[in-house]
Amino acid sequence: QVQLAESGGGLVQAGGSLRLSCAASRSIVSINTMGWYRQAPGQQREWVAIIFNDGRTHYIGSVKGRFTISRDNAKNTVYLQMNSLTPEDTAVYYCNAIMTGQNYWGQGTQVTVSS
Repeated sequence: QVQLAESGGGLVQAGGSLRLSCAASRSIVSINTMGWYRQAPGQQREWVAIIFNDGRTHYIGSVKGRFTISRDNAKNTVYLQMNSLTPEDTAVYYCNAIMTGQNYWGQGTQVTVSS
C-alpha cells in the first residue's frame, strides 16, 4: 500500500504557473505508473499526465506543451509543473499510483485559475 499527499494548489491568475507535489509514504521506485488526474465541478475525473518508472510520459492533449510531470525517486515525490494556466484548468487535482493492479489516490488539491 501507499498513501499519497498532494500539495501546491492555490489561486492563480490566467497565464500563471503552479507546481503540484505528490509525496508518497513509501519508495516509489517500484511503482511503475504514477499520474495526475483532475476533476472540475460537475464533470468526471480525467487523467492529465502519467509517468512510468522508466521516465516515459503521456499528457492529455489540452495540457501538452504547458504541463510537465516528473518524478524524484530519491524524495518519493511526483511533481506537476503547470504553466500558462487558463480558467479551464480549474479543478481538484489528484495524485494517482498504480500498484499490483490497484489504484491509490491522494485527497486532492484545489487549483483555481481566475480570468
